[in-house]
Parts: sequence; C-alpha cells; structure tokens
Amino acid sequence: MSSEDKPSPATAFEWLGGEAQVKALVERFYDLMDLEPQYAQLRAAHGSELAHAREKLFWFLCGWLGGPNHYTDRFGHPRLRMRHMPFRIGIRERDQWMACMEQAMRETDVDPVLRERLRESLFQTADWMRNVGA
Repeated sequence: MSSEDKPSPATAFEWLGGEAQVKALVERFYDLMDLEPQYAQLRAAHGSELAHAREKLFWFLCGWLGGPNHYTDRFGHPRLRMRHMPFRIGIRERDQWMACMEQAMRETDVDPVLRERLRESLFQTADWMRNVGA
C-alpha cells in the first residue's frame, strides 16, 4: 500500500499517533518547562511538582484531540477557564505556554501540517484563558 492509498486519520489523536504520542508530547512539554529558562514564569505557576499537571494535560489532550475521554470521565466537563482562574494568565503566560508547546511538538516530531492546525486551535484556547490584560 503506498502512502497515497493509506486512509486519512479520522482524528488528530490518530494522526498524532495515539496515547503513546500524546504522552510523549506532554512529557516533553513539562520537561522543557523545567529545563528552559525562557519558560521560568510558566513553570513557577505550576507549583513545586508537576506529576498531577502532567496527568491532567495528558488526559485532557487525549479527549480534546478526539481520543479517549479520560479527563471528562474523571472530572466531568473541563471548564478550562474556570479551573485556571486562580492563576494569573496574561499575554506573557499565554505566549510562554504556546512557545513551550510548539517546541515540544517539534521535538516529538508532530507532523508539520498537524502541528500548524494544532497551533491555531491551541492559541485560540490559550488566548481565551487570559484573565489579565497584559
């Protein structure tokens, strides 16, 4: 079967490569947050440990990408904005989150076409999460 004959993935979750790749993306995202000085403010907002944040983002992204609804099965509707209200999220935090995710997507070899589509959707969500002007 040539690549032209392969069926298109039904969801971004499938296109990405399923749970193993979502897990790899999330792990790299949080590893970068710990390693890279340009993400220091973003890292500081997450408290001293990242294990729960890693799990929750993995669970959320699986469902958001069209895979298993791990997050909603555990917690119900994500209510992202409400759940993030206790944290200061301005343009700087949004941009650090996006830059960290973009780097993680590149470093985990997310297909460039999928990466562009995800970047657009993730930016809209990240921008909607802002709760301060700057």
